Amino acid sequence: MAKILLVDDEITMVQMVTELFRSEGHEVFPFTNCNAAIEGLETVSPELVITDLYLDKTRAHGLEILAKARSLSPPPVVIMITAFGSIETAVEAMKKGAYDYLEKPFKLDELKLCVQRALSYNVAITENVYLRKQLRKKYQFSQIIGTAAKMQEVFKMVERVADCDSTILILGESGTGKELVARALHFNSRRQSAPFVPVNCSALPESLLESELFGHRKGAFTGAISDKKGLFQEADGGTIFLDEIGSMSPMLQSRLLRVLQEREVRRVGDNLPVYVNVRVLAATNEPLEERIKEGTFREDLYYRINVIPITLPSLRERVDDIPLLVSHFLKEKTHPRLGQPYQMTREAMEVLCAHDWPGNVRELENAIERACTLCESNIIQVHDLPPILHGYASKSSSDTVIETRPGAPPQTLVVLSESLYPLSITDAKQNHSSSSVSHAPAPAPEPIGALKTFLKDQELAYLNRALAQAAGDKEKAAAMLGVSLATLYRKLSEEETV
Repeated sequence: MAKILLVDDEITMVQMVTELFRSEGHEVFPFTNCNAAIEGLETVSPELVITDLYLDKTRAHGLEILAKARSLSPPPVVIMITAFGSIETAVEAMKKGAYDYLEKPFKLDELKLCVQRALSYNVAITENVYLRKQLRKKYQFSQIIGTAAKMQEVFKMVERVADCDSTILILGESGTGKELVARALHFNSRRQSAPFVPVNCSALPESLLESELFGHRKGAFTGAISDKKGLFQEADGGTIFLDEIGSMSPMLQSRLLRVLQEREVRRVGDNLPVYVNVRVLAATNEPLEERIKEGTFREDLYYRINVIPITLPSLRERVDDIPLLVSHFLKEKTHPRLGQPYQMTREAMEVLCAHDWPGNVRELENAIERACTLCESNIIQVHDLPPILHGYASKSSSDTVIETRPGAPPQTLVVLSESLYPLSITDAKQNHSSSSVSHAPAPAPEPIGALKTFLKDQELAYLNRALAQAAGDKEKAAAMLGVSLATLYRKLSEEETV
């Protein structure tokens, strides 16, 4: 239910409306004086204001209340009530931000319907503000993961050019995060409250892409049953992102060039230009210089879109960022059965760092998603990764094989905590410069003892770790280990007698 601030100098009307909306569960704050109502706006913080336009029948005090309401953060929705003959002033109030107005005398059902629409509008606006805050948070520069030198250069460039209106060309292989950078540019600019419109130029045929970008008039072609605004008009005041611009046909390149030069679009079948205030971001994974030599991409358009180029490095050029990316992908994931966060063995991380990742960050993210889905425990091992990566595994596995019960086949269990890779992004960043996974210094050799003793030590460490995670609950620990409760008791008693 909503907080409603009601202002009218007719006491009978105030009492009637207050009783009506309180009976529907709303919290109503009635006022008959303009100054008191203005003070009440700050203390009450209402979602809705209903105010008479003329409170003393001579001055439009309602406009003062409207101005005060619009200055609040967040501003409430305002409904103006006006007497017959004051429509022009009510329209002026609408221009100044009022949601709607009602003319006296009005029916209570009309007021209820108007209030219902106003509150629905307020909810939509509040959700929109929240979502935009979430988007700004999601696409902050800090959300783009990478400490490699080439990524630091990208961060510096993005921060420098985010708030300018220059056209930017984002270059990089498929999967390097070109759209993520485009969104970061938009949501960190003064255009952040306006639309961000992404377009994949390779996903639509030429005729359909032209209509989507520039719009069309009714009857311009078969199937054009009504007027349609193009995406450039939809993005007015904001940003349009033209992904895979290299696949655009020469005819559309010509039309796009005119948009960039004149800042106006012409709908298909229309002779009248429409001015648009749009920032253009483009991206491609193709070498446009070669396309120019081949005659398939306009040289003048290339220089128009290549005002500020930003080149994203491939993942194989920043191998040291792989642990940070893996940590990011696993940050909010938990094993569906165990409810525990995922961990990863050092060998699994070494395998990830050894692959050249032709699909870049997108391929890495998909590999981690697959591993989480197929992993039986919450510890990702080499065999949980895609088969194409298994060839990178070293012959001496860091995983320990133990026999869970006499006569049973060996079961692979990752045991010692020191065999796990630290997946904290903070820790990984702190140790980043000195301990890269792929170039870690070899540990000093340790004295070799009996294999049986080593396996017993490993098994005991793992049993104790399982018990610790189960808070001493042996039944839960046995379920986590995949053994019977009797087997767990037997193994613990064996360890105690050793």
